[in-house]
Amino acid sequence: MAVRRLNHAVLYVNGLQREVEFYTTTLGFEVRMEVPGQAAFLRSPGSVNDHDLGLFDIGTGRASGRPEVGLYHLAWEVGTLAELVEARQKLLDAGALVGESDHRLSKSLYARDPSGIEFEVLWRVPVEDWDEELAQGDDFTVPLDWQRTLSRWDNQQQTGAAAGSPT
Repeated sequence: MAVRRLNHAVLYVNGLQREVEFYTTTLGFEVRMEVPGQAAFLRSPGSVNDHDLGLFDIGTGRASGRPEVGLYHLAWEVGTLAELVEARQKLLDAGALVGESDHRLSKSLYARDPSGIEFEVLWRVPVEDWDEELAQGDDFTVPLDWQRTLSRWDNQQQTGAAAGSPT
């Protein structure tokens, strides 16, 4: 068996309504179901999943009896560079953007939600360009060069899941 993509993520958060507002406003998630003050299940428009993101409010304390391990980040994929540019602006407007990286095979934004949980929003480089991108240098992660990226690919070119890729 092979894991192909993120199906859903579940996060413990501090301030459920603030988190729901953040994820619906900045990333376009829709509320699928909500238990007021306790939990919300969000889905990306057009998703085939019941939910893509579950949020459970633990208040200002810790989740009782749960291990205190943390999540580094989650990564969600957008279909076009235009969508990545739009996500960047929304994250900037929210004061949430903390980094931008070129991972050769993806162009990535890093942000923190209101509870401080880091996540990534990425656009996948077309598979046919992978070899050329990997030949750009030995470092797999470099600062994202927006000028190069936007001049190299059509900002409406769909890749990854948006283009029907199963992986």
